[in-house]
Amino acid sequence: MKKLLTALALAPLLLAGALAHAQTHSDKETKADIERHRAMAAAHEAAAKCLETGKGHDVCQKELQTACKGLGIGKNCGMRHSH
Repeated sequence: MKKLLTALALAPLLLAGALAHAQTHSDKETKADIERHRAMAAAHEAAAKCLETGKGHDVCQKELQTACKGLGIGKNCGMRHSH
């Protein structure tokens, strides 16, 4: 769980990186990027809360994958950490 919380802590850094890169994007593309990052952060926060309830890693991971479908790269919502 500590690793998941660490990953969640990195979300603002990813957003900052996206904003720095956004200079080459149109305003519409930048707004879409911001919304995707917020959705990914919300999905990861929900995964942390799921783990806190004791549902177990596999259940929470499936919920995260469902929530992140189409948002990030791969099935881990653009973030991956080891276990």
